[in-house]
Amino acid sequence: MSESIIRDPLEIERRSFRTIDAEVGPHPFDEQQWPVVRRVIHTTADFDFAGTTCFAPGVIDSAVAALRRGAKVLSDTNMVLAGVNKTRLAKLGGSIACHVADAEVAERAREQGVTRSILALRKGVVEGAKIFLIGNAPTALFELLRLADAGEVAPALVVGVPVGFVGAEESKEALFASRLPCIVCRGRKGGSAIAAAIFNQLLILAAGD
Repeated sequence: MSESIIRDPLEIERRSFRTIDAEVGPHPFDEQQWPVVRRVIHTTADFDFAGTTCFAPGVIDSAVAALRRGAKVLSDTNMVLAGVNKTRLAKLGGSIACHVADAEVAERAREQGVTRSILALRKGVVEGAKIFLIGNAPTALFELLRLADAGEVAPALVVGVPVGFVGAEESKEALFASRLPCIVCRGRKGGSAIAAAIFNQLLILAAGD
């Protein structure tokens, strides 16, 4: 049995991608979009994402250009931060931060009676983030939309894939209607691993690997 176990991670990935390509059936994605969706399916083993993942017009070109300029990235959770390929991001001159666990963010959130995610998002905007990875917190995504509507931030990319039953679906629909350059997974499904997976595939595209 041990002889049949595949231990090469690249071979595991190649076989997984071939399986996904064979089983997904017809889809509407172009040659830039499909690798992103396939990466999400690979991460989740859930083909539903082929039906729920949506791209704003021109979002991949906007994201790749920003990454090649060394854009600052903000994630809403440390789980997203942990999942991002920071070596590849650094080679492009970029950086990533997550402020949700910052002590001053927690203190101000208690004082104001709002979520830490809202204040962490505001801090990232002040620090000049242009790419936003929202995998968990609808409140962070709603706050980003508010700030963008007020002209306080002009994102080059928003990965909006918060998960859950309260506000997640609504925040993603609001994002997709906003005309911001975004990638969303509609519905309740989403999560930090998906946000990182989408961003890592965009890093591959930007690096030309």
